[in-house]
Amino acid sequence: MLNVETLTKWMTNFENRITDQKDHLTELDRVIGDSDHGNNMERGVNAIKAAFEKTPPTDDLAQDFKTIAMAMLSKVGGASGPLYGTAFLEMAKLAKTDTDFGDLVEAAAKGIAKRGQAKPGDKTMLDVWAPAADLIKQSKLTDDAIDKLVEATKPMTAKRGRASYLGEKSVGHVDPGAASTGELLKAYLDARA
Repeated sequence: MLNVETLTKWMTNFENRITDQKDHLTELDRVIGDSDHGNNMERGVNAIKAAFEKTPPTDDLAQDFKTIAMAMLSKVGGASGPLYGTAFLEMAKLAKTDTDFGDLVEAAAKGIAKRGQAKPGDKTMLDVWAPAADLIKQSKLTDDAIDKLVEATKPMTAKRGRASYLGEKSVGHVDPGAASTGELLKAYLDARA
């Protein structure tokens, strides 16, 4: 069960990871996107930090997730803002009655699929979110497992988002949204350690 202490550590870790990986995320996006994913994600994590400084997290996880969602929606450009925002809004809805992390990630994945009109195999962040939910429920989510999910987007042909314009040329490259989702999940594992 997720609690406010773990959530706070999780978001701090996520901010640190995105700051460290910003250039890498931008490079991934330069190859198959529009070169802004690293900067967009950094704006997002900085907005989360600012929002929590203004309104510190409480035991109301639903409200805390809503705060995260609004920060991402207001500051992250491109498709990532609405997709991450949707993920955290879906977690906010569920957290009113269920704080199991696997269930929260599953709800987020369903929201991302609906909002982005994507399905697993489309070479999007959903290719990490959806299988991660299953791994969490089986207590098998590890850094290595997350790396494998992110790397599994490399041979896929992009069918959604800007990368889809490249068609077969998107093959051989990791999806930037999948990579940032990997950082989010690793940040959670670190928060629990």
